[in-house]
Amino acid sequence: MQTKTLKIGTRGSALALAQARETRDLLIKAHGFHEDDIEITVISTSGDRIQDRPLAEVGGKGLFTLEIEEQLADGRIDLAVHSSKDMPTFLPDGLHLSIFLEREDPRDAFIGRDVRSLMDLPQEAVVGSASLRRQALIRRARPDLKVVNFRGNVETRLRKVADGQVDATFLAYAGLKRLGLGHVAMELMDVRSFPPAPGQGAITVETRIGDDRVDTLLAPLNHLPTATALACERAFLAALDGSCRTPIAGLATISGDTVKFHGMILLPDGSEAHEVFSEGASLRAAEIGREAALRVRELAGPHFFNDWH
Repeated sequence: MQTKTLKIGTRGSALALAQARETRDLLIKAHGFHEDDIEITVISTSGDRIQDRPLAEVGGKGLFTLEIEEQLADGRIDLAVHSSKDMPTFLPDGLHLSIFLEREDPRDAFIGRDVRSLMDLPQEAVVGSASLRRQALIRRARPDLKVVNFRGNVETRLRKVADGQVDATFLAYAGLKRLGLGHVAMELMDVRSFPPAPGQGAITVETRIGDDRVDTLLAPLNHLPTATALACERAFLAALDGSCRTPIAGLATISGDTVKFHGMILLPDGSEAHEVFSEGASLRAAEIGREAALRVRELAGPHFFNDWH
């Protein structure tokens, strides 16, 4: 039977392409497709083109998805492969996150030029990060350090560290592993004291609502424990109106029929943080995330959120 070509849309970074190829290979394995049946289309996004300013100043997470979602909505591509942590909590009308692939290690990795851990950095060392969450967590652990905005893909940031532009940086360990660079991680941060971004380590696939052909092809790739964990984390984020202007961390883990969630919100300077721990039935994952957000909002008080903007 002649199969209709599937077109996968993705950003053009090495990591984005690795994620798209991982999705393509799983589709080939699940359905016996030939490699020629699936085309990977590289789409340039505003987030990739704007490198000189923090994302929060120019529109936030959606800058990594806007152009891809436009092509998905009008049918130029059939599915879009994303890093889950890049996805805004509210998607354009007519689009949804169809599946989640099995999550990689969600921890952050420390990469230093002359030292092997965050606590070993000398006083007033310079650490580069574009993530407000990481910036706040770094300042919380080491208020003496100088934290600077640090954009670019994985390879660019590693080169900047090697060249001495900064003394250290943090990257998602999952991304390093997917690029075959897991060995450059010098310290893997404990998720209790340095919790990851909601969705970190998980690949998601976005499709058009009602495109049953594509969603049916993708269904065997869905990893239910990851999808359940992400439902909890994304509900936490959505209830806090999470964006690139808000330092929010959250990690849900699944054990049998139970979901355990740890969420944290911080002031950008790391001077104040509030965290919440929740546990419940996996079937209530999204509800548990929303309830955790309400609890942590109550703990922090209204002034806390005023200081975010």
